[in-house]
Amino acid sequence: MNKIYKEIAKNIFTNACRRGIHRSTMLHIPGAYEGEGKTTIHILNKEAELGLMIDGYSQVGFRLNNDMTILGPMVIFSRSVLSWNVEDISEITEEAFSLFSVIEPKLDIIVLGVGDKVDNFNFYKKILPFSKKFKIPFEILPTDQACATFNFLNSEGRYVAGAMIPPKTIAATENDELLSKMRYQNLYDRE
Repeated sequence: MNKIYKEIAKNIFTNACRRGIHRSTMLHIPGAYEGEGKTTIHILNKEAELGLMIDGYSQVGFRLNNDMTILGPMVIFSRSVLSWNVEDISEITEEAFSLFSVIEPKLDIIVLGVGDKVDNFNFYKKILPFSKKFKIPFEILPTDQACATFNFLNSEGRYVAGAMIPPKTIAATENDELLSKMRYQNLYDRE
């Protein structure tokens, strides 16, 4: 019986990694337990054509297109997101990327958002052996640019992962101020 459950779990994980699973919001495994409490999977993001996208970032985390907020660093794929146990670029090691070595199918690219613009490039030496060993290229950018790059590659249908660290400083532009004023202008209007 335990072997059957392992096989079902393997099939669920394998199918979840494929892009075809997004067509259904609920998956039922035939032959699984049919009584009350049967095993089902609910897909959170129902916008199948887009996948997960990063709508915004701040000093404490990220906002996704499915209205989910992620606090702290994250690893994002086209259909799932995980919290990443890395505080800043000094903690980026080969071990921090171990998750990416077991993902199937193999990633096309990893977009690494390093927070603010980096002047010290010594952490590249820690990433290079991993990149060569598993033949996974990296795009290393400040987080604001990395978010846009991840969204673009994901919208193209590339098998991409984003490893994002929130920036410590954020510069507001005139456009940001205008959008904030417009958003708050309608806050007190009555319909």
